[in-house]
Amino acid sequence: MPKKNQIKPDTILKNYWRDNAQFADLFNAVLFGGAQVIRPDELEDDDTEDSTVMEHRDIAESIETFRDNIKIRKVSNASGIQFVLLGLEHQEHIHYAMPMRIMGYDYSVYKKQYDKNAANYKTSVGMQEDEYLSRMKKTDKLVPVITILVYYGEKTWDGAVTLHEMLHIPTAWRPFVNDYKLLLVEAKKNDLKLHNINNIDLFNMLELLGDKKSTHKETKEKAIAYAKEHHVDRSVLMAVAGAANCRIDYNLLGRKGEADMWAVFEETRKEGKAEGKAEGILEGRAVEIIESGLEYGLPEPDVIERLQRKLKIPAGKAKEYFRQYGKAVL
Repeated sequence: MPKKNQIKPDTILKNYWRDNAQFADLFNAVLFGGAQVIRPDELEDDDTEDSTVMEHRDIAESIETFRDNIKIRKVSNASGIQFVLLGLEHQEHIHYAMPMRIMGYDYSVYKKQYDKNAANYKTSVGMQEDEYLSRMKKTDKLVPVITILVYYGEKTWDGAVTLHEMLHIPTAWRPFVNDYKLLLVEAKKNDLKLHNINNIDLFNMLELLGDKKSTHKETKEKAIAYAKEHHVDRSVLMAVAGAANCRIDYNLLGRKGEADMWAVFEETRKEGKAEGKAEGILEGRAVEIIESGLEYGLPEPDVIERLQRKLKIPAGKAKEYFRQYGKAVL
């Protein structure tokens, strides 16, 4: 038996978005409504590791953060060279403290810049007193950072999208408490104006696979038809599987056409759920049992009995699965 490649799903997504054309297209869609403001040739990869030290009087604490993807945009114009740092984070599960988490990531980027800049001022020569104490001249400027969060999960995002939503703030105090907002993209439900064909296929496939109104069989048929019609690129298939938290077997990709495409998604459903998603595994198997039972004309009590026996679950749970998925199959 061939061994499966154990590349982690998040690594696959990071690799997909490392492509400058795909990265620029996403940022143009989110920031500028699809207008081609950022060009791929303006982007360069930046260091995704940011180590900083938080100091307060006698206490110092080191903080390490690792960005999923971060690129620097460099543009030359009449006023000189302008830089912007563009960060991209991937999220499989809803994180109810995400605004604070992104704020921390962005702070680390700014702190790293500040520390590097401050290292230039080891003496007060040529500096005013306040500048020396600040370790920053009045004319020094940091590079701005913009972070986009792409959420690939199955549930609709119901977490906070601003720091204010995480806080209990009396109404009268709200104007004085600084806010921090997420640039959130829900991969399976969005209205992004994309131009890059791989990005279009990626988000179309994710939306298709996230359609809860379709049965497993219907989703399979639609996915195969889409991949066949649009000649979906291998890197997109990998990214889709990665977004569903699947350890990918390279032998399933690109050898026999559209059938292999669905094999990747089968692996996604089976293996991805195994990564800490026991309930997801049961749901997937329950759908298969319900589909096969009803296709063979078994009555409801018999299908429920099969669910109990094959999944080793109580009758109440089996009935719940049938109520949830039985009508969709019918």
